[in-house]
Amino acid sequence: MKKKVYAIISLLIILSFIGYIIYDSISAGGRDNPVEVTVKAADPPDQWRIEKDLQITDGQLLSVAVSENGTVFLGGDSFLACYDESLSAKWKIKMPGKINALSVCGDTVYAASVELLFLVNGDGKMIAEWGPYEANSIITSVSAGRKYVVFADAGAKRIFILRKDGEVTSMLGQGNDKFIIPSAYFDVALTGEDVVFAANTGHRRIETWSVDGIKKSQFGEPGTAPGAFCGCCNPAHFAVIPLGFVTAEKGINRIKILGTNGEFIEFVSSNNNFTASIPLDVASADGKTIYAANPADSKLYVFTRKNN
Repeated sequence: MKKKVYAIISLLIILSFIGYIIYDSISAGGRDNPVEVTVKAADPPDQWRIEKDLQITDGQLLSVAVSENGTVFLGGDSFLACYDESLSAKWKIKMPGKINALSVCGDTVYAASVELLFLVNGDGKMIAEWGPYEANSIITSVSAGRKYVVFADAGAKRIFILRKDGEVTSMLGQGNDKFIIPSAYFDVALTGEDVVFAANTGHRRIETWSVDGIKKSQFGEPGTAPGAFCGCCNPAHFAVIPLGFVTAEKGINRIKILGTNGEFIEFVSSNNNFTASIPLDVASADGKTIYAANPADSKLYVFTRKNN
């Protein structure tokens, strides 16, 4: 008898619960229950435009540099070329391998292959050949000043500081402040005579170093926000300009300008059809014209501001 009573009570409880659910669902239809929707803010629009482009047919285009007087140098698969400001060819020479990075100081062009640095004068004549410096070198960037030449080696995960005769005077990234370099993207820029900017791509940041190996500061964070560095191995390339930095990323292929402390200023190119996984090498002499070398289509793109 007790079992029947318990069964009846349990059934009544279940039926009451079902009835409450039905009542609540019907009555809720008459109430105003707004649904919160989070809308991602649109990224700022690009403030620069492609003024012109130049198709390179000598081999795959890989690197670009520009001198203070506006002369443009392009490097790629077994070639080095020089163009004037209007992008008319001045000279072209064959090189022993791929030219992955370029820098120019005075009348000397510094062209980096995987393990060697080539010095070429303003007329396209080979002056010298430096290296190899390490057995497993993967040189990804070079920057020259009046006193030093620096290059980034993704194989050794260090930055080498050279005197102008090619001898190593110091290296960055040997102590506790090491570079995390997951792939062959490792950019460096020498400014003044003793300030080195380095892309620590595994940490998605740009660091400031002295030539004697002391790390001074850093900025950058991972993310897809306009001022952050997305994905892995970013910034893949960067150049120093009066406003701060021009940076190029892969993953989300975008070029932007950051201030001297890393604050976002504007996009140069974010709404584009560039191959996501292949970043563009960037260079600028004055911050008013930005040159971008695209290995995906072997084109040089020249960017200027839309309001110019």
